[in-house]
Amino acid sequence: MRWENLSDGPRGGAADAALFGADAVTTRTFDTPEFRGITFHEVRAKSIVNRVPGASRMPFEWTVNPYRGCTHACVYCFARKTHSYLDLDTGLDFDSQIVVKVNAPELLRRHLSSARWGGEHIAMGTNVDCYQRAEGRYALMPGIIAALRDHANPFSILTKGTLILRDLDLLRQAAAVTDVGISVSVGFLDEHLWRTVEPGTPAPGRRLEVVRTLSGHGIECGVLMAPVIPFLGDHPDQLRATVRAIAAAGATSVTP
Repeated sequence: MRWENLSDGPRGGAADAALFGADAVTTRTFDTPEFRGITFHEVRAKSIVNRVPGASRMPFEWTVNPYRGCTHACVYCFARKTHSYLDLDTGLDFDSQIVVKVNAPELLRRHLSSARWGGEHIAMGTNVDCYQRAEGRYALMPGIIAALRDHANPFSILTKGTLILRDLDLLRQAAAVTDVGISVSVGFLDEHLWRTVEPGTPAPGRRLEVVRTLSGHGIECGVLMAPVIPFLGDHPDQLRATVRAIAAAGATSVTP
């Protein structure tokens, strides 16, 4: 997907046009510790519901991604290559040049209201994390979850972010009217490994607390136990310890 297909706004400044094409992008930085070194490119997107290519092995057909790029900075992230489509690099730029689709909630609500939409399952957190640090500033997910709740549209969320607990009440409301699946990604417990390969994420222990809290409030929560990194996180003792911690947190399932 090219940048010029993302935006429906008027023309922007020369720097943004050179970086992303002719459409307007509002670029912001915030001089606060959690956002230092990060640039946000705000765009009014044309669409928000994406169809997964037919050749994909993913167990879902539709996705919503309110952000591109991810401050979690996971070194192994498969989505890094998508930043090259915006003429940005797949390393530091992916971690620090974050595209924010500021109109994502209203676009989704409009899409769900269309007579052509059949109410299919929508997966989130499949490309980048919806609950990365940017969400603390832009708060797009409450509007997205509310739209799904109001249309009783089934959905799932995969995250490493503890910020999902902010939306606990909305998730409970949605789960009362439709199928809601929540999974938290925890591949290992080793803190040195965590700081090395997932430097922008909450610690594994904090993620397991998310599982415990969601489960304690009646929201079923599974764990994606990934990645299992060869020679660094795949010793049988490490795997056993991780599975035991996941079970103790009350996860309903573990997916390797």
